Amino acid sequence: MFARVPLPVAHSIGAGLGRMAYWLAPRYRHRLHDNLASSAIATNSRQFRRLLEQSVAESGKAISELPFVWLRPTADLLATVGAVNGWDAVVDARAECKGMIMLTPHLGCFELIGRYLATQFPITILYRPPKLSWLEPIVRAGRQWDHAELATTDIRGVRTLLKALRRGDALGILPDQAPSAGEGVWADFFNRPAYTMTLIHRLQQRTGAPIIVMYAERLAKDNGFKLHFRRISEPLNEDQATAAGNVNAAIEQLIRECPSQYLWSYNRYKTPSGARNPASPHTVSANDS
Repeated sequence: MFARVPLPVAHSIGAGLGRMAYWLAPRYRHRLHDNLASSAIATNSRQFRRLLEQSVAESGKAISELPFVWLRPTADLLATVGAVNGWDAVVDARAECKGMIMLTPHLGCFELIGRYLATQFPITILYRPPKLSWLEPIVRAGRQWDHAELATTDIRGVRTLLKALRRGDALGILPDQAPSAGEGVWADFFNRPAYTMTLIHRLQQRTGAPIIVMYAERLAKDNGFKLHFRRISEPLNEDQATAAGNVNAAIEQLIRECPSQYLWSYNRYKTPSGARNPASPHTVSANDS
């Protein structure tokens, strides 16, 4: 039923819900505030307050737009895309026939960009199954449109990703998703150590696939979305930690272009159970962080 609500109305509702969640959920509020403050994107207190207010509203929109993005027909979704910037980079990368590793952080409408790409060519999207089992079929139904397939975050999923690249298909990955212990390295993200996946580096080392970073920006006055695409021009460094830093730097650049639409409440700096945080002399569990 909510998917039938026009997108501008859904966004208005989401902005209100975002503000409500900010004031009613102290843990959520503190994380959003601290992550945004530590990024140092805002250079003075007035700018910080304005950016904080915008981020709270945009975080609510990211939730309220999900029914529309997941459940509306493809034609309805494509009608919301007002502009596409940098598509030539995608066309050129695809012409190399090595597949593509396409990265979008928790920025803007990251669910929409996967559906858009699935209308253009085959894409396999990496996802972490939700903890609530009843959500699983909803998530899968929302993401498996047109030419999209899903791969879970386990060894079977990694094999699926490799097969897709070797077919010349594209991959969709959230690069700022914290991996499990043993599947990442520590690399700076906005000047703080963040446990960062090494999967992207390993996939490129195995296949030579080009890397595209991208995001779907919500336009002002409910004018839909503008999609942005950009290629990481050089192959990632052979060293895993350096390569993770390369990816984080590319993602930072996108976020700086549209900071109000990054999901600052995401627990990007958590320490997975069994991993050792370089900022702490002890191993810290994800719950402790």
